[in-house]
Amino acid sequence: MYTGIIIATGLLFGKIAKYLRLPNVTGYLIGGLLIGPSMLNLIKEDALEGLEIVSVVALGFIAFTIGNELKLSYFKRVGIKPVIIAFFEAFFAVVVVFIGLLIYFIILGNLNIESLRFSLVLSAIAAATAPAATMMVIRQYKAKGKLSETLMSVVAIDDSIAVLLFGIFIAIANALDPSKVQASLIIQIFTPIFEILISVGIGLLLGIILVLGCNWFTGRGNRISLTVTVVILAVYLANYLHGSAILTAMIIGSVFANLSNKHEKVNDLIYFFTPPIYVMFFVLSGVELKLSVLSTVGMIGVIYVVMRVIGKITGAYLGSKKVKAESKIAKYLGYALIPQAGVAIGLSLIASTVLNPELGSQIRAIVLSATVIYELVGPIITKIILKKAGEIPLNA
Repeated sequence: MYTGIIIATGLLFGKIAKYLRLPNVTGYLIGGLLIGPSMLNLIKEDALEGLEIVSVVALGFIAFTIGNELKLSYFKRVGIKPVIIAFFEAFFAVVVVFIGLLIYFIILGNLNIESLRFSLVLSAIAAATAPAATMMVIRQYKAKGKLSETLMSVVAIDDSIAVLLFGIFIAIANALDPSKVQASLIIQIFTPIFEILISVGIGLLLGIILVLGCNWFTGRGNRISLTVTVVILAVYLANYLHGSAILTAMIIGSVFANLSNKHEKVNDLIYFFTPPIYVMFFVLSGVELKLSVLSTVGMIGVIYVVMRVIGKITGAYLGSKKVKAESKIAKYLGYALIPQAGVAIGLSLIASTVLNPELGSQIRAIVLSATVIYELVGPIITKIILKKAGEIPLNA
């Protein structure tokens, strides 16, 4: 029953969003928010755990699709420009949020070791960007051009850089805790590197299996079944081995796109297979948004939301200028990096264990509140900037 309600809600609100010239993703999220526990409560909170498989599969396919864009031919043409831009936008998001929080505590006269550690932990989450909403907007409007191309690459690389920066800042916060005997700073900093290496290793192995499997199986049904199996297996293996599920699926997509001459045929099959999964994923994302948390965040939450956006825009601009990217990339790219969801929530759960329970719950509330705002506003802004950049029709 819940599945039917979710898909019907997605179809209805997707259509309403289209009439209002909003991205479908925004309609799905608003529809989910409406039927969720925060409002009509048609989808009970205790039902969400049973629907978790939808999010797992959807995130896997979203990451796999993004990975398909990471072709060697593209990087041969543009070099390491997307990597440099991704580092700048992620790094500046963290640093600007950190500076904003420090200034706030200095003004209050409350800057001490505890507030410094809190600032480090919260700002560490600011680097993460949600690729799902951005990809869906690009896909819906069939956006094409240098900005869209760069955006997809930066979003793909962002996850790895975010995990690295998170690991470094958390390690510093732990080192400043006088009450605990911590592992060495070097070990803590290298932990996220191991996570990335595990993800890359799993992705490479499963990517090669997918390439060979699609050569062996010739039927369309067999190929799509194999792809679904590999993506789901990737997500669960990555989680089990403490890697990044999104990065693992991206690596599989990249290996498949670069090594298989069947990847376009398989991607065409996926294109027709995945829409109901994506609809359910974004409606469920809306269901999980809790309006009640907005009232709990206070000025620190406002600082996080605003300063992260400033950091993303500034970092993307400076990074683009550094690599001499086109002016429209420097001007608009940062605005398309606003969405933040699953990865940030996951990092907030890890981050909350570093601090005392009260500060840990405050960080979770702030990140959840930011997710509500970013996920509802982000897709609309992405559409606007792609239109201004001339990469989707003006009448879209």
